[in-house]
Amino acid sequence: MSVGGKKVLHIDRNPYYGGESASISPIEEVYKKFEVPGPSKSMGRGKDWNVDLIPKFLLATGQLVKMLVYTEVTRYLDFKVVEGSYVYKAGKVHKVPSTETEALASDLMGMFDKRRFRKLLLYILNFDEGDPRTHQDVDPHRTSMRELFRRFDLGPDIMEFTGHALALYRSDDYLDQPCIQTIRRIKLYSESLARYNCSPYLYPLYGLGELPQGFARLSAVHGGTYILNRGVEEIVLDKGKVVAVKSEGTLFQCKQLICDPSYVPNRVKKVGQVIRVICLLNHPIKNTHDANSCQIIIPQAQVHRKSDIYVCMVSFAHNVASSGMYIAMVSTTVETSNPEKEVQPGLELLEPIEQKFVSVSNMMVPIDDGRNSQIFVSRSYDATTHFETECEDIKDMYRRMTGSEFTFGDLRRDCGDDDDDDEEED
Repeated sequence: MSVGGKKVLHIDRNPYYGGESASISPIEEVYKKFEVPGPSKSMGRGKDWNVDLIPKFLLATGQLVKMLVYTEVTRYLDFKVVEGSYVYKAGKVHKVPSTETEALASDLMGMFDKRRFRKLLLYILNFDEGDPRTHQDVDPHRTSMRELFRRFDLGPDIMEFTGHALALYRSDDYLDQPCIQTIRRIKLYSESLARYNCSPYLYPLYGLGELPQGFARLSAVHGGTYILNRGVEEIVLDKGKVVAVKSEGTLFQCKQLICDPSYVPNRVKKVGQVIRVICLLNHPIKNTHDANSCQIIIPQAQVHRKSDIYVCMVSFAHNVASSGMYIAMVSTTVETSNPEKEVQPGLELLEPIEQKFVSVSNMMVPIDDGRNSQIFVSRSYDATTHFETECEDIKDMYRRMTGSEFTFGDLRRDCGDDDDDDEEED
């Protein structure tokens, strides 16, 4: 919005950037936040830690990286490639095969399955939406993914890791949807992987808190104003439309307002819950070749669930933990009244765990599109360990606010004249 010439004021009740997905430092603050006694001396220097409350990775050619590159926020950040991508099967962790060579060497499949999987992978990698010859008589908008799997004669095992570890679906609903969606997702995974080889994921040094700070700097360069550590008492409406925000007795006038669900409890509804367990470790995860960072996906069918369990790990190598220490996070969509038991299969992969911090968050979504009130509310973060769903939400909010599609090119244009009356708040 700042780059587009809007006058933006950003108010945050927290003393730090990032809202519910902030990175917390020093480590003492994490213990305080979760009301856990500690830390012990074994945790090293407190200020060496930056603990993400909602750990996620960036797909190397995904939408968030494109946004960062186009906005040049990348100049404020340094990234490291995540060292491995794994999937859980029959109680064991296996590397996700995503190249021909890896597929042929993988112990996830038998010999005949490998050949069939290789054919599917080649079909998807050669698939070009604009060239029907590459579709091989498949109508990608009409054929379901289940039918495409059947066409290549692939069984449930391959369907499982293709859908969950490559296409990154959280449930099996995708099987009966048009296969074009899954083809796009697997292409994104493969293209991201092709950039760096060991995994398709990136992670910023010093933690995810660097992302909102990078965007804050970009906004400031274009005249945006930030006030941290400031409460919001009231959102002032006139005839159902937002006209101002009252903060510590002062009125800030605006024409549009963007905020997360915590600021407008009466404008959101709960659609589920996510459990996240942050675990501090003094060792890498077993069977990951001592990787300093990795992701492990536990497909739902492996543990008799409806949604996948995600494990992601970063470490001292990313300047987010003290020397020799690791931070792992297990998350999933809550399905029962005992969420801690649900993440047990993920926690077992991490043993022994030095310290656990458990949170169960409500997943909130706005009850309307904000066009009448001009109050635009973001959705809560989901259980996935990448940012693709959040990017879709950003693009959708942009569309509702401006009436036009978000295109990456817009972020590059130089600011024209500032329109002083258009003030945005967050």
